[in-house]
Amino acid sequence: MQRQLIECVPNISEGRDRVKIDAIAAVVETVEGVRLLDVDPGKATNRTVITFVGEPGPVCEAAFRLIKKAQELIDMRGHKGEHPRFGATDVCPLVPISGISMEETAKHARTLAERVGKELSIPIYCYEAAANEEKRKNLANNRSGEYEGLPKKLKDAAWRPDFGPAEFNDSVARSGATAIGARNFLVAYNVNLSRSCIAQR
Repeated sequence: MQRQLIECVPNISEGRDRVKIDAIAAVVETVEGVRLLDVDPGKATNRTVITFVGEPGPVCEAAFRLIKKAQELIDMRGHKGEHPRFGATDVCPLVPISGISMEETAKHARTLAERVGKELSIPIYCYEAAANEEKRKNLANNRSGEYEGLPKKLKDAAWRPDFGPAEFNDSVARSGATAIGARNFLVAYNVNLSRSCIAQR
């Protein structure tokens, strides 16, 4: 039977404090069988993309530990950056690599989402293949209003979290919300435009 492998690519809302970034990334390697592939911080976005891979069970355990550590070290009340965000761990997608379908990967994502919501009391929105309704498939829809809009969003019946608290309490004020999902590979890049270029458009 072919070994099942998935990739996890959490984005945390810290891209400037290397001590915090390294502490959060380090918990990934405390799980046997999980390989940390990359840690890519961005100062302007104040955001770091962390990538690791392994079998579904260990990867989901590593993702849980990472989200917990980010909750401990990142306070969203003082966060500023140039990228849309609504949580200390802003997004946490699972990506099927080999021996596993998207449907199976989505089940793992929903199980992880339920655990994070229950044990860490973080509002969780499931997106892409793990979404429970059409409007939640799109990450931008889930993150609309960003962190600053969470107090209002959590009161909206149409946007209650899939898991976790639906109130902006002291814990949520610090952690924000997290989007957990299952998706295919994503190639993302940033383009910096000078003012002269913008003026010519």
